Amino acid sequence: MKAESGAFSASLWLILGLSLVLAACGFKLRGAQQLPFETIYLGFGPNSALGAELARNIRAGTSTKVVDDRAQAQAVLDVLGEARERDVLSVSAQGRAREFQLRLRLQFRLHDGKGREFIAPTQITVQRDISFNEAQVLAKESEEALLYRDMQTDVVQQLLRRLAAVKVDAAKG
Repeated sequence: MKAESGAFSASLWLILGLSLVLAACGFKLRGAQQLPFETIYLGFGPNSALGAELARNIRAGTSTKVVDDRAQAQAVLDVLGEARERDVLSVSAQGRAREFQLRLRLQFRLHDGKGREFIAPTQITVQRDISFNEAQVLAKESEEALLYRDMQTDVVQQLLRRLAAVKVDAAKG
């Protein structure tokens, strides 16, 4: 019984020690990012999965309100282009595609709707490689859909970080 108590005590001290070391080095979990504006208009198309995910992340993780009217928004995100691309990377001896590169591009700009630009026209591009096997067409289609979803999440996170870095007061004047 005493051995179990000693092991528990040692484990507790080890956990406390590691916690202190992590706290001392400045480590902290990434919390919700706050955006520097109270309202934002998202200029995505009505069926954009990327726009829906961004709006969901803003509503769930920030105090910023997504509005449907550009005139009510303190910040306006104009989507200049959103594209999914697929290029052949390698072919087999028979000339069939063996590997593809998937790419997701988002071009955007952020402004206040009155001519003041917060973020000049910018492009975010993410890419993933995928092998292709004709014997597993359905599995590869599912894998491709999952990779596009993963890239979409990556683009949304990058965009949120860029939106959070905007200096609204510095852009004035």
